[in-house]
Amino acid sequence: MSFVSASTEAVAAAATDASRIGSTLLSANAAAASATTVVLAAGADEISVALAALFSGHGQAYQSLSAQMMTLHDQFVQNFNSSANAYARAEATNVSPLQSLVDAVNAPVQAVTGRPLIGNGANAAPGSGLNGGDGGWLVGSGGAGGSGAANTGQSGGHGGAAGLFGFGGAGGAGGFAQNFGGAGGAGGNAGMLFGPGGNGGTGGESYSTGGNGGAGGKAGTFGDGGSGGAGGSAVGAKGGTGGVGGSAVLIGNGGNGGNGGAGITGTAGAGGIGGSLLGQDGIRGLP
Repeated sequence: MSFVSASTEAVAAAATDASRIGSTLLSANAAAASATTVVLAAGADEISVALAALFSGHGQAYQSLSAQMMTLHDQFVQNFNSSANAYARAEATNVSPLQSLVDAVNAPVQAVTGRPLIGNGANAAPGSGLNGGDGGWLVGSGGAGGSGAANTGQSGGHGGAAGLFGFGGAGGAGGFAQNFGGAGGAGGNAGMLFGPGGNGGTGGESYSTGGNGGAGGKAGTFGDGGSGGAGGSAVGAKGGTGGVGGSAVLIGNGGNGGNGGAGITGTAGAGGIGGSLLGQDGIRGLP
């Protein structure tokens, strides 16, 4: 039994391209019509008149044939678009039962644990400083933490944790403040089995003391630790300390430490520890 797969986007794009080709040919035919369908005789003699009539006849026949071909072309494009729409409707029909099944499984687990079985955690809104949502217990990546509100020095939210399989969410950046920049949120821990930890958020900027970068999230059993966030910069003062890189567990590299924030001083973050079986330690950030 043969199986056919089709991309609705590719079919729709092909229909658009075919329509553009038709428009180009139609414009070219229209531009050439006046010069080819009514050819003036070079002279008043019978031969010149006969040649002009012959060429005019050929031009008119070409325009007639072109009109018929454009009709076929329009039907072809219409069939292309109809096919793309039919594929899209079929895909939507197939997806709906699967989504309903996932929702039915997630609902009781979400009600009891506050976390779905399958699915990614929600990203926190920028400027909220809230933590990202945790991913599903079985499969799902953590959501990104929200950045800290500006002019408050609010810390960034932590990235959400992943489930058994998934990526840790990125930590949110710390908010700006005149005296102390907000700390960057820590990256979320990866799935227990597979996945990298989330990167730590950047420390907030300040006129006095930059915020510290968030720590990188811990990796799963197989995966790399997240990179530490860079320290926030300070104008002519103390830059924030870079975040520590997340550690790997069994196989994987430790995350790199975050760079120290720009300023008079700015301490770099240490790299994370590599996997106990295989992996390299992360690189310390730059001061």
